[in-house]
Amino acid sequence: MRSFTFERAGDIAGAAKAASRPGASFIAGGTNLLDLMKLDVERPAHLVDVSRLPLRDVVETQDGGLSIGALVSNADLAADSRVRQRYPVLSQALLNGASAQLRNQATTAGNLLQRTRCPYFYDVSMPCNKRQPGSGCSALGGYNRMHAILGASEACIAVHPSDMAVAMTALHAEVEIHTPSDVTRRVPIAELHRLPGQTPEHDTTLAPGELLTAVILPPPPPGRQIYRKVRDRASFAFALVSLAAILEVGGGKVKNARLAMGGVAHKPWTPKEAERELVGAAAQADSFERAGQAAVKDATGQPHNEFKIALAQRLVARTLGDLAAGG
Repeated sequence: MRSFTFERAGDIAGAAKAASRPGASFIAGGTNLLDLMKLDVERPAHLVDVSRLPLRDVVETQDGGLSIGALVSNADLAADSRVRQRYPVLSQALLNGASAQLRNQATTAGNLLQRTRCPYFYDVSMPCNKRQPGSGCSALGGYNRMHAILGASEACIAVHPSDMAVAMTALHAEVEIHTPSDVTRRVPIAELHRLPGQTPEHDTTLAPGELLTAVILPPPPPGRQIYRKVRDRASFAFALVSLAAILEVGGGKVKNARLAMGGVAHKPWTPKEAERELVGAAAQADSFERAGQAAVKDATGQPHNEFKIALAQRLVARTLGDLAAGG
């Protein structure tokens, strides 16, 4: 076991300042960090416990949205009546993640900031640019069935594992961030996570010590919502491909469409070309087929995951068809 120091934060400003020191990490539910520490993947020199901070409420915003505290558990958020009624895509995504026990412990911020489940990242005996920059990507020449088909690079083909992040991306959520200099700022959730490029060790755009304190949901968008997750088994499995879809139809045409895909990239993937293809198109099967094709237009498969390209295309087309039909 590697030694580390520990402190329990008394307030938000103090937590951010304490975590800005080199080698420091926040800990709340610990459902991801503790696993990584046990496997010697993460080696924090100092842990800042934020679990006692007053960030466990879900409150109404003045414009009709919701502000979700960073420490709200996944289970409580999924069960919140306002989320279930107004943002069903989010509730569905949460219930599709992990197990009931983990959902009781995992927090909103922790879920968004969890690290990839790539087996080579978790195996310290294997080269991994995300874990040790410059060492290589073992997944490129290894078993890569679960890996990225969009937005990857020669340095990393890992995918982001969060279901909740995919739904929140489709809902155009924002994240509230408190900095070590005691300033609060908001960032669209689509800008929180990043693609690997040549620096896959950086999962997000957060600077050291920046504390995610809340997620802000705008008023619910018009149309029907759904989250679908294709996985190897029905319980506690990460997505091969997932889709958060919001579709508004009127007069036989698509008035608005929001799509976000999981299991396909280093961050929740928004297929903008597919969304553009849909708006104004007839709400019928051939339009949804074209949207599915547009969603994977730039996809590149690996030896073990090329099937994900066709799978993603069909998932988009089938889901949109079901939404248009009232499903």
